[in-house]
Amino acid sequence: MGQMVDFPSNGGTASGYLATPEGGRGIPVVVIQEWWGLVPHIKDVADRFAIEGFVALVPDLFHGQTTTEPDEAGKLMMSMNLDQAARDMSGAVDKVAEEAGIERVGVVGFCMGGGLALMLATQRPDKVKAVSPWYGLIPWPNAEPDYSQLDAAVLGHYAGKDGYFSPEMVAQLEQKLRDLGKEANLHVVPDTEHAFFNDTRPEVHDPEASAACWRETLDFFSDKLG
Repeated sequence: MGQMVDFPSNGGTASGYLATPEGGRGIPVVVIQEWWGLVPHIKDVADRFAIEGFVALVPDLFHGQTTTEPDEAGKLMMSMNLDQAARDMSGAVDKVAEEAGIERVGVVGFCMGGGLALMLATQRPDKVKAVSPWYGLIPWPNAEPDYSQLDAAVLGHYAGKDGYFSPEMVAQLEQKLRDLGKEANLHVVPDTEHAFFNDTRPEVHDPEASAACWRETLDFFSDKLG
C-alpha cells in the first residue's frame, strides 16, 4: 500500500512514506511524525488514511533517524533544523497535492508533529485548508506560528492529563485562533494521556478515544477538503 518516495524540497530532495488508496486518487493529507521519527506506527497511520480513501504522505523530518528511547527522541527533536523541516513539509504539501490531483490539502500531526502541522498551515495557506493537531507541542523557542496567516479550519485533539500541553493551554490557543477570526475547535479528551492515539505504546494508548477522534478527523477532512 505504501512506499518510500523522493520529492523536491526547495532546491534539495526530501523523502517520505506515501500511502495511496486503491484507484490512486483521493483527498491529499500530509501526516507529520512524533519525535520518534518515521517509525512503523506513523507509516501505519498513513496506511489507515489510504484505506479510508485518502492519499497520505509522511515526510521523513529526521532523514532516516528513528528511536524508541525518549531521551534520544528529545535530542533528535531539539537538534532538528526547523528551516529544513519547513522546506521538507512544504515539499510534501506540493507532492501529495500532485499525487492526488487536488490542490486543497489536509495536515495532521501528533505531539511534535501537531505543533509542526500548525506551523505548516500558517506557512502554506495557499494549499493547506484543514489541519488537525493531536496534542501538538511547539517546543522550540522562536517557533510560534504566525496564526494570522492561517487559512485552514483547525480541529485539535488534546489529552486531559497532558503534562506537556495542558487543557488551560489548549483553551488559550483556541481563544487566540478564534480572536483572529479562524475556525478552530480544540477538544480536550478527559482522562487520556499524552500520545493516547499511539497503539504501539500500551501504557498511554486509549482505544476508545482514539477511534472517536480518528473518525472525527476523517469526517473533518472530508467535509473541509472533499
